[in-house]
Amino acid sequence: MGQHVLVPIDGSDTAWKALDVALGLFPEGELSVLHVIGPMGIDTDADGGVLDSRAYDRAKEDARELETEAKDRIADADSPAPTLHEIAIEVGDPAREILDYAEANDVDHVVMGSRGRSSIERLLLGSVSETVTRRAPMSVTVVR
Repeated sequence: MGQHVLVPIDGSDTAWKALDVALGLFPEGELSVLHVIGPMGIDTDADGGVLDSRAYDRAKEDARELETEAKDRIADADSPAPTLHEIAIEVGDPAREILDYAEANDVDHVVMGSRGRSSIERLLLGSVSETVTRRAPMSVTVVR
């Protein structure tokens, strides 16, 4: 079996391009897709508990829609296509969750979009792809 590849998705065009690139580059691999519900717009307490359940419910519904779209794109991919390991949804800081998932699941390669956040979010929180690229112990491909 080929490499275990992680593709973080956030619904941006570059995230979908990253999924398409991963499908093409790793046809013999194992694919995991991860969506992280980030901190913007969801209030949490000091322990990370969700304070605004309506915002969290909306974010979970958005995540389910992304999951469905990812499954459809994978199913429509030219064969051969990587084996789908899982589509996961996590809550937290996107860069940290991507890195934690990659390390906990023996990911060999991360393929991700270059940007997904608005300019205000990027200014306040930094670039997720930059942080992952700098800190990941595995190879990272950033797609524009």
